[in-house]
Amino acid sequence: RRRVVEASQQLTEIINSCLESETSTESLEPNGEAEPAGEEESALHCLWVDKFTPRRYMELLSDDYTNRCLLKWLKLWDTVVFGKEKAVKKTKPSAEAHPPFSQPREQQNKWKTKMQLTEEILEAELDQHKRPKYKVALLCGPPGLGKTTLAHVIAKHAGYNPVEMNASDDRSPEVFKTRIEAATQMKSVLGANEKPNCLIIDEIDGAPAASINVLLNIIHRKDAEGEGAAGTGRRRRREGGLLLRPVICICNDQ
Repeated sequence: RRRVVEASQQLTEIINSCLESETSTESLEPNGEAEPAGEEESALHCLWVDKFTPRRYMELLSDDYTNRCLLKWLKLWDTVVFGKEKAVKKTKPSAEAHPPFSQPREQQNKWKTKMQLTEEILEAELDQHKRPKYKVALLCGPPGLGKTTLAHVIAKHAGYNPVEMNASDDRSPEVFKTRIEAATQMKSVLGANEKPNCLIIDEIDGAPAASINVLLNIIHRKDAEGEGAAGTGRRRRREGGLLLRPVICICNDQ
């Protein structure tokens, strides 16, 4: 056991020296962001899964199609969050004039692959508030697949400040609603991080039904207000406001 401990310490020192040499070369680059000395010291004593976790989009080892779909959905929020206009995709006139095999539209949709249907969903028109049709993305899969890492990396890559909350910890619907509204509506008061928030709700399958209904009410809040709801219900919805930030939910059991 003593020999194994000594060998592991030597290996850790070698890896740390290699990492220090890499960070020193990256700090010399003009676009490199220098980390504080405290973070470097804490990185030497953290777990390997935290030390070597992906921090850039190109370092992700998860499914590339899933990564691109999530990033594409997140970029649909650029119009309402960052004020960027959505790029218009040019359609091929030949495909519209001559559909394959001259089949009716219902039969064409029947034989489309999962990738083609997902691409059509992501290419859907924005609603009246310049938001995408689907306000929440759901990542599901077994533990250790990299769902939380994927959400954090893509949120940072798209220009957001990822804010994570655990749905199974906040069992009260009132606390759940307060945390969602604080993450999706309030801005940073410190001024250090002025990026818009992207809410990441982990373990959404462990949340009670009342919390899920709270999330659904926040998502569909604009529909009821747009229909001209009267009385106290309308005032209550106005107090809450529209959902103007993306929400990514993560679960193990779909």
